[in-house]
Amino acid sequence: MLPLPQMLSLRPLLKEVLIAELMLGFLLLANSCKCQSLVTNQPQLVTAMVGEDVVLPCHLEVAVNVDELVLEWGRLDLSPKFVNVWFEGSEYTDDLNMAYRGRTSLFTDRLRDGDVSLRLTGVRLSDNARFRCYYPKGNKEYFINLLVGK
Repeated sequence: MLPLPQMLSLRPLLKEVLIAELMLGFLLLANSCKCQSLVTNQPQLVTAMVGEDVVLPCHLEVAVNVDELVLEWGRLDLSPKFVNVWFEGSEYTDDLNMAYRGRTSLFTDRLRDGDVSLRLTGVRLSDNARFRCYYPKGNKEYFINLLVGK
């Protein structure tokens, strides 16, 4: 547990983050559409503390054939940029960024329904970044900003 002074110093930031998430959620609901794409291309903010596991949400609005699905999760500021790649029925582990090997996974039982969210385990301060969920078949990308606290 964090010392009280550190917890209190995070309180205003977490309040602002919560308000921003609620506003974004409202806007997403108000502007949802039934189109064959990712749910939105507005960046979403996700928060986590160091050491926690976190889910970075990403949903396709169409059901997909898991055996034909190609999906890339990455950070464009890294080289190599890939943190998780799903290629035609399985996770592709070559060319993944070393910092993410063994720390990312997809919910394989939900892919068929279009849920392509990423699970990131053991969050680190260095994970404080913008992540991209990319669906090459539809040339669609979705960004998630991960805010990491200590």
